[in-house]
Amino acid sequence: MYRYQILVEYVGTKFIGWQKQLKGKSIQKEIENKLSKLLKQKITIYGSGRTDAGVHALEQSAHFDSKLNIKEIKKLIKSLNFFLNPKKISIINIYKRKKQFHARYSVKERIYKYFIINRLAAPTLEKERVWHIRKKLDIKLLKKGVKKLVGTHDFSTFRATNCYAKSPIKKINKIIVKNVKDKIQIEFRSKSFLRSQVRSMVGCLIKLAEKKWDMKKFEYVFKSKKRTNCASPAPAHGLYLAKVIY
Repeated sequence: MYRYQILVEYVGTKFIGWQKQLKGKSIQKEIENKLSKLLKQKITIYGSGRTDAGVHALEQSAHFDSKLNIKEIKKLIKSLNFFLNPKKISIINIYKRKKQFHARYSVKERIYKYFIINRLAAPTLEKERVWHIRKKLDIKLLKKGVKKLVGTHDFSTFRATNCYAKSPIKKINKIIVKNVKDKIQIEFRSKSFLRSQVRSMVGCLIKLAEKKWDMKKFEYVFKSKKRTNCASPAPAHGLYLAKVIY
C-alpha cells in the first residue's frame, strides 16, 4: 500500500461538514467517491479533523492509502477537480508520504481564521463567507480579550455539549487580530481545539467588542467553565480551516 497526503480547499455552505454521516452531503464522502472511481479501488480518506456544517477550508489536509503507486499525480488532480470543482471543492495538491504519516495524529499545529465585515451594508461578493456585523466594533477591546485566551487554560465555557475530547484543557499558541478598513480577521493557532471552541470564543469576543460585555464579564464567563454562560457561537460561514502544519 502507498500513502498519499491530499490538500483540499472547499466552500462548506451546502455540506453537513467534512465528516461523512449516514445522511447528507459531506466533503469527505464526495472526495472518497471520486477517488474510488478514478483509482478503481475502495478509498477511505482520513482528515486532519472535522469541520462543522457551513465551515470552509483554505487548506484542509487528509491522507489515503492506495494499492496503486500513482505515477501521474497531476493528471489525477485534474481529473478529481473536473468532478469536484462544480461542487465547490478543489484538490490543491497530492503528495506521496511515508507510511508513518497520519493526517490527524501527525499534526503539530492547526490554524483557523475567522472573517468579519464590520459595516452597515451587507456583503454581496462575500455573502455566506464572512460574518456581517453592523454595529461598530472596538478593536482595542477585541485585542484585550484575545490576550486573555492565549496560553494553556480550561476552555470548558467554549466547549460544545456534543464534544468528545478527553480534556477541556487546551493550549492556544497565538491569536492574531488584523483589521483593514471594514474587514477583520482573527487567526487562532493551536495543536488542537475543542468542538465549536473557535466559534464560541469569537462569539464572546464580539460581545466584548460591541461593548455589550465589559472585560470583567468576559473574564467571568471564561473562568466560570460553564457552557451556559457562553455567548451564542459565531456563525459557521465566517470560519475557515486555513492550514495544518506537520
